[in-house]
Parts: sequence; structure tokens; C-alpha cells
Amino acid sequence: MPVSRRAGTVFLVAFFALLLLPPLVRGAGGPIAVFDAFYRSGALVFGGGHVVLPLLRDAVVARGWVSDPAFLAGYGAAQAVPGPLFTFAAYLGAVMRIGPGGVPGAALALVAIFLPGLLLLLGTLPFWDALRSRPGAQAAMRGVNAAVVGVLAAALYTPVWTSAVHRPTDFALALTGFVLLAVWRAPPLVVVILGGVAGTAMALAGSS
Repeated sequence: MPVSRRAGTVFLVAFFALLLLPPLVRGAGGPIAVFDAFYRSGALVFGGGHVVLPLLRDAVVARGWVSDPAFLAGYGAAQAVPGPLFTFAAYLGAVMRIGPGGVPGAALALVAIFLPGLLLLLGTLPFWDALRSRPGAQAAMRGVNAAVVGVLAAALYTPVWTSAVHRPTDFALALTGFVLLAVWRAPPLVVVILGGVAGTAMALAGSS
């Protein structure tokens, strides 16, 4: 069913209202702060995927809601299963130290991170044909797409590289995983399991 311009305007107003109002009242309780953190991450990301990683880390790790090791462990697990990286929010919502936590926290975080994209899609749909034909809009999209490449590189370096690669053996393990994925096309789940086994073996060898 097509979305009318009036409905599109309502969706856009709802998008910006949910982006601007929760910070004013998030001190009223944990659930509001949790919703605001994940909604803002979902609203400000462009391109999806790993671009959301630094936003989520800033939203939950920098505030002390989730520890850095727990964040990276959940990120690794999210890479081993199919589906968009946004579903990583469910794990964070379940393990956070504030808010409802558990299944309710996972549901709240999951809805909050997907909601802005849905509202923005429905809101811009009636105006998209007219917008995309404008040279200025096309140039802006090309520039944003190019910038996303830099954001992806930054997300790979911080927090993934800086938190996980400290020794030559760490680099060798990361390189092996890259070759398995990019060259041999190994399933991500297999690579994650092999990486976990190798990391455990390295830790045991270092402690002996």
C-alpha cells in the first residue's frame, strides 16, 4: 500500500520527536535512557552493518552499562550467526547493568534500534522520487557513501583492532581468520569457533 505525503510527514515528525525528546526525560528511568541510546544509534548510522559498531560502543561501554570484554564477545558472537548486525542490540539490551535487562531489555533495545530506520523509510518514501532526481541530492549521497568507507575502517580499528590485537600471535590469528573468510570462503561460524579454540589454546600455553 503506497504511503501518502500526509502519512509520510507524520512518520518524519515521529522520527525527529523520538530523536529529540527522550534526552530531555531519560533521567526519569532506566528504560527511557536505554531506548534513547539505541534509538539514537539506529537513527544516526548511515549504511548499516559495522558502521553502527562505534555508535553502540559509545552508547553502552562509555557509560559503563556494558564492559568492553562483554561488548566484544557479543560482537564476535553476532558475526557467527546470520542476520543484520543491528540484532547485536538484543544481546546488549539483555546484559546491560541498567534498564529492565534480560528478555525485556533485549526486546526494548531491538525495537529501539530498528524503529528509526522504519520511520525514516516510511517518511521519505512519498518524497523519494522527487528527491533522488535532484543533482544536489545525488551528489550528497555519493559523498556520504564514500565517507561510510572511512567510518567502516575506523570501526575496524577501534574498538576491534585496538582491543583484540596486542601481540604478533594475535595478528597471526586475525590474518588467518581473514584468509579463511576472504580466500577460502569458510563459513563465519566455523571461523569464530576455530578462533575461539585457537585463543583458548594460546591462553593455556601462555599460562603454563
